[in-house]
Amino acid sequence: MEKKSPTPMTDALAASYLDILKAIGEDPDREGLQKTPQRAACALATLTAGYRQNLDDLVNGAVFSSDDNNMVIVKDIELYSMCEHHMLPFFGRCHVGYIPTGKVIGLSKIPRIVDLFSRRFQIQEKLTRQIAETLMNTVNAEGVGVVIEARHLCMMMRGVEKQNSVMTTSCMLGSFRDESATRAEFLSLLNR
Repeated sequence: MEKKSPTPMTDALAASYLDILKAIGEDPDREGLQKTPQRAACALATLTAGYRQNLDDLVNGAVFSSDDNNMVIVKDIELYSMCEHHMLPFFGRCHVGYIPTGKVIGLSKIPRIVDLFSRRFQIQEKLTRQIAETLMNTVNAEGVGVVIEARHLCMMMRGVEKQNSVMTTSCMLGSFRDESATRAEFLSLLNR
């Protein structure tokens, strides 16, 4: 694997992580921590890459004409995000469905849209809505449904410390919101 060069952002993050280690009473010069500030800075840069991505570049023209108007669903998209309240991870899976009206998006672009927004400090409710609205606007869909099921380390590691809790959020737009049969079809296909 190619080693990434430091950037002004990762240098600043590494300096902050060094301060954090000192503030909690650790010795940043001990063997196991000597390169931790740099490693943590690179990890945070990866976990927040969505701030430095652009939707147009991500989609890259992969919206195609299609006369198909059947529901398209991509299930079980892995997602990793960071809670904006405690800066701790939450992770789970995202299910996305839409009904095209003359345009479809390249299959790989749907998980990329999920990553674009999940790689930012976030709350799950907002993340769900951002994915749905972006897909709706990108392909001018008849309707979009997004369901996210996630576990939050801010709830598992601190606070109430509940290990088996899963948060589920949904955002239904267009026909997925307005037509109960469309919504029911989408939700039933998720359970297969």
